[in-house]
Amino acid sequence: MSLKKEINYSIWCDFVERDFLENEFKDLVTNEVIHGATSNPAIFEQSISSSDAYTQQMNMLQANENKKIYEELAISDIKTAAKILKPLYDNDANDGFISLEVDPLLCDDTKATVEEGIRLYKQISHDNVMIKVPATQAGYKAMEELTTLGINVNATLIFSSIQALESAKALNEGILKSGKDTKGVVSVFVSRFDRTLDSLMIKKDLEPAKVGIMNALKCYYEIEKIQNDNIRTLFASTGVKGDDLEPTYYIDNLIYKNTINTAPLSTIKAWIENGEKSKSKVITEDECDKYFEKLAKRDINIEKTSEQLLADGLSAFKSSFEVLLKKVKI
Repeated sequence: MSLKKEINYSIWCDFVERDFLENEFKDLVTNEVIHGATSNPAIFEQSISSSDAYTQQMNMLQANENKKIYEELAISDIKTAAKILKPLYDNDANDGFISLEVDPLLCDDTKATVEEGIRLYKQISHDNVMIKVPATQAGYKAMEELTTLGINVNATLIFSSIQALESAKALNEGILKSGKDTKGVVSVFVSRFDRTLDSLMIKKDLEPAKVGIMNALKCYYEIEKIQNDNIRTLFASTGVKGDDLEPTYYIDNLIYKNTINTAPLSTIKAWIENGEKSKSKVITEDECDKYFEKLAKRDINIEKTSEQLLADGLSAFKSSFEVLLKKVKI
């Protein structure tokens, strides 16, 4: 039995690029290796900067403002992905989604985020699209308003269990108000914790490459308490850096019921070859709590780290977006 049928577990691809969508992506979807895809400003900045596939359309759009050019390029890709994923969505409306993020510069403006989310969703005009909204104070309200309108939402840049719960609550409120089969995912970022804390963990004679997984699971348990089948935890930032860990480390250890793992293409390929294809050994919420109590006693402040990672994540996405807007003008 597949992991999808057994525990409602899915792999999504954290990569969008035009040539890839028209070729390899189709094969991965057809063979049901992946069941969805995600994008973000950094991914589009990389794809548009490095691929000639965008040149012709970009040239045709040069009379427009920078943001308009970017949106036309991105929406073309999102529409392509949505069409390819549609059969999966038609078969199981929990999967087959592609995500597009709102302008990250709007992260502290609820009204502008909602207006842009509505506009992008209407322009794309595919049911199997999620609008990505960063998990800020303004973002929680925007998530609720968008889902109330029946717009599927991907709550992103989540580093703490508090963010995870607030996002799940916002999505739940909106979905219940919508009266529709509206979907939401809560994107919990994983590996960045370990990249930030591993050197400190080693200095304190603590196991490295563990905080990210334990924190992700704590977030997962908070999300599951909402008990809404239309809301799933999505583990993001699951690629490894360097050779210290197996490429599939953050997939193999996070195969849990009702979850998604959105991974870079290279990580997915490694998982196809050598990755774990069965449920992970369960770490309970109580074990997570005790683990973080132990870290607190060793003066490792997870709350402070979460706040810094959120600030860094927002800054990085804003920077990528600003660089991208400059690059679309030839």
